[in-house]
Amino acid sequence: MEARLNVFASPFAAKFVKHINAAGQLLSQTSLPASTQELVKIRASQINGCAFCTDMHTKDATAAGETQTRLNLVATWREATVFTEAERAALELAEQGTRIADAAGGVTDDAWANAAKHYDDEQLSALVAIIALINTYNRLNVIIQQPAGDYQPGQLG
Repeated sequence: MEARLNVFASPFAAKFVKHINAAGQLLSQTSLPASTQELVKIRASQINGCAFCTDMHTKDATAAGETQTRLNLVATWREATVFTEAERAALELAEQGTRIADAAGGVTDDAWANAAKHYDDEQLSALVAIIALINTYNRLNVIIQQPAGDYQPGQLG
């Protein structure tokens, strides 16, 4: 399987991806835990059906020391006992932020208040940004049908 479009071969697409990658680099400088960032990226990617991002972020999380049990349970985090309350709040925000079209009101006040109990303003800003960014990546990869399975941790920087 080949992608419909090679984003690295297209001058415009390569420039666009470079800019969104820069936003991703900025997120690595926040105090939002890296493990939480990966869990959020994985969950949004699962919801959006983005095989490439799911492959990438599960492998990056594993390389960073995340356990296989937690990775296996991300999709069923509500019933799993392996996530902290803060991680649960982040996953709920990620789900609601990813499924905006499914709910007329978007993210609920309860989900926001729960996240705000666990994260300060900088971390909340980073959480919102990472949810928006991973949804951008997911849509890009799903539209072009970017194949998954061959990603190596750290391959894209």
